[in-house]
Order: sequence, then structure tokens, then C-alpha cells
Amino acid sequence: MASLCNHASVKKEVGKLSVNRIKQRFEVLKQQGRKALIPYVVLGDPAADVTLPVMHALVEQGADILELGVPFSDPTAEGPVIQKAHERALAHGSSLRDALTLVKQFRETDFTTPVILMGYANPIERLGYQHFIELALDAGIDGVLTVDLPPEEAGEFNQQLGDAGIENIFLLAPTSSDKRQKMVAEMAGGFIYYVSLKGVTGAGNLDVVSVKQHVDHIRTLTDLPVCVGFGIKDGTSARAVADLSDGVVVGSVLVSKMAELAARGETSPQTFSKAVSSLVAEMRDALDN
Repeated sequence: MASLCNHASVKKEVGKLSVNRIKQRFEVLKQQGRKALIPYVVLGDPAADVTLPVMHALVEQGADILELGVPFSDPTAEGPVIQKAHERALAHGSSLRDALTLVKQFRETDFTTPVILMGYANPIERLGYQHFIELALDAGIDGVLTVDLPPEEAGEFNQQLGDAGIENIFLLAPTSSDKRQKMVAEMAGGFIYYVSLKGVTGAGNLDVVSVKQHVDHIRTLTDLPVCVGFGIKDGTSARAVADLSDGVVVGSVLVSKMAELAARGETSPQTFSKAVSSLVAEMRDALDN
């Protein structure tokens, strides 16, 4: 997958990413008639040396975009599986600065795979919006999803991200009001992340009919791709959702697999990489065939 785009196309101008990798990737996928596969892992879970090899392994097995969770002490949008991943990562000090450093290391060998930071507003605000954006540009971040910064409060940050060429990705849920949906459609970049289930991540069963209705409605409001997450567990559910959308986000099942291995005493980064990338490979095959 890493050969889809050319390194020169993502060079930085002064204070701005010249071409965003997320937009590029969706354009390529559309030309190929394929759907985006977006895995999510938490930085530093279950150990600091695991995340980087896992990211590379996910790309090798067909991930189109990577979503990197930034550990936070009060991850209110997450279900128990991902909350515990945040706890494990925080136990050995993983932070937003570590996430930026890790992505910069990832960029030493992968210039083309888009990377999104998914996290909470407090760590970004402590750095300051402008300083965070400078560090994100230097690291090679393509998008930011700030779970607890709703569009009504995101105007300044959204403007600064846009000026830097970094996509600001927003969540929409089955409970989102018409006003919220229209506001997100106007402000969002990259893609719209539709949460297919009410509540927190990783819970419940997919209602495909409801997902289709909501995705179809969102598409009347924006030309951005619409990707669906929360509840994608295997190739079958990935394919069912991808048929209705432009891509799928998968997180809890990957994080759960790593937690299972850690509980058995596994420590090898290669073991974690092989386990989660095999799950992604199954989903990639289901999406493409």
C-alpha cells in the first residue's frame, strides 16, 4: 500500500502541508473502486516498543490510513476495552509528545500512509494549538480527531488546522441533531467518521439498515467520504459496512487481541504485530473480494 503515492507530493511548504495524504488516499481508492480500511491502535499499548512495528505491519497487510489513539486519563468516549488500553499506556508514561515522536519515526520509512491522531482536547490545549500544529507538521501528521471538542467549540482550532493543511475529522452519531450534522459537514476535512452505534466504542451489534439511512443522509450534506466505525469485528461486518460507506474504522477488536496477548505474558513486538495484522488482512480480503 505504501507505494500508492509519491513522497514528493507530501512535502511541507512553510508552515503548511502542500498535499494532504488523506485526500490523496481516498482519491486513489475511488479510482480503484476500493474502500478504505482504517485500523486504530493506542500509542504505547501494551508497551512502548510495540506500537511502531504494529503500525508498519498494519500497512503491510492492507491498512489505508492509520488512526493512532493518544492515551488520556479520562477517555470518556471509549468502551472498557479501549479505556483499559489507555490505562496500560499511561502506566508507562505514554503522552501526546510521544505520539508525535513515534509518527516522526514512522515517517522515516513510510512517507505515504496517512496518520490521524485521535484523542482528547486537554493535552493539545496544554501545548497550545499553534505549537501542537507545528509539532504535528514536523512529525508528518495528516489529520486530527479530537473526541471531546465539538464543532460548536472548535472554530479556532479548525481554522488553524486548515491553514496548516491538516484535516480536522469529526464524529457523527445516530443521535446527532440536524444542526450538528450540518455544522460538521461545513467544518470537517478528510472524511466524516460516522459512529454506527449509540454510546461508547466497541459495544453492541451493527444495525446495517440504520447505518445505511444515516450514511445516505450525511452524503446529502457533504462530498467528503463517509467512514463507519464502532462495531467492526471481522471480515463479514467490515464488508457489510463498507458496502454502505467509503470505508471502515476498526479498533476494539485489535486492541482486545493485544490485551489478550499481554495478559498471557507476551512481550515480543513481532507477536503483537502478527496477531493484529492478520485480523486486518482478513478484513482487507473481505473488502476487496
